[in-house]
Amino acid sequence: MRTTRSSLLLGCVLLCSASLLYLGMSGMECPPKSHRYRWMELHMGSANRSMTLSEHFPEDTPLIFIGGFPRSGTTLMRVMLDAHNAVRCGEETRVIPRLLTMRASWSRSVKERIRLDEAGVTDQVLDSAVRAFLLEVIVGHGEPAPRLCNKDPFALKSLSYLAHIFPKAKFVLMLRDGRAAIHSVISRKVTISGFDLTSYRDCLTKWSSAVETMFNQCLAAGDSRCLPVHYEQLVLHPEEQMRKLLHFLELQWDPSVLHHEELIGKAGGVSLSKVERSTDQVMKPVNTDALSKWVGHIPSDVLNDMAEIAPMLSRLGYDPHANPPDYQKTEPMMSLFNFSQTLKATETPHPS
Repeated sequence: MRTTRSSLLLGCVLLCSASLLYLGMSGMECPPKSHRYRWMELHMGSANRSMTLSEHFPEDTPLIFIGGFPRSGTTLMRVMLDAHNAVRCGEETRVIPRLLTMRASWSRSVKERIRLDEAGVTDQVLDSAVRAFLLEVIVGHGEPAPRLCNKDPFALKSLSYLAHIFPKAKFVLMLRDGRAAIHSVISRKVTISGFDLTSYRDCLTKWSSAVETMFNQCLAAGDSRCLPVHYEQLVLHPEEQMRKLLHFLELQWDPSVLHHEELIGKAGGVSLSKVERSTDQVMKPVNTDALSKWVGHIPSDVLNDMAEIAPMLSRLGYDPHANPPDYQKTEPMMSLFNFSQTLKATETPHPS
């Protein structure tokens, strides 16, 4: 009797153990491959994947950087490019502009540069580290693709430096009527460090300064490296503007870029962030709804002083006294690259 009971107990223990083992193994799955690993599979095949990312992804890789002042169409541009079958941009990383700002601060401080040089942390060492960090973020935060792209609006405040550490990168600078951009910033409560969102005058003054910084660096880079794109012209003439852009980027024409909304959330298509302010707008097809929403919202004293408050309006071809301008007849920017050589002489390879 005791033997039978012991055998029965042993059988139950074994059966329970086997069941638990089976359930445990069936619930275990291999962790998904990282975007970085999948990128290496796509580009390296069976090559040695234990090498560093910088060895796999040389500094002359033709990255694409999209930037500009916030609310100037940077998100629209990146989702249209994301719809291209050879490009992946993805959401804003947020960390890339911060690192570039930090790198610029090291260069501006003479005392800090002396200390770094004494420690053997030379510009070459820092540039190599920054390049590796940026590559790790750009490659790792989204799906693999033949051409990788980054969209962080204020990253192009360091355009000259990015052009220095990525000599084959290309840059897309989104430009928009500053009155429209600032109205959007204020009405949607987009926080920008140093901007007083209760004052159109303050915000437009600082818009002009920020855009001037990026625009001058774009000109200095030259028309083979940086393409300014007017938001207004993009939404009014999307095919014309995208054909020009893809030619600049040396990419084949893909009609999907005109219908990005059809690829949202699909594999290899367009990924949207739940927290970015522009997400609700770019879920729609390209449209002109936002062109003149700013009209009637800017105080009259600011409108009267607009040419002095925001001199970049005229420089970019916008009439500072028209409310609104006829965007169909916006004057072309005055000689975009005719003085870029002069600017190059004053630029340093480090961000200002």
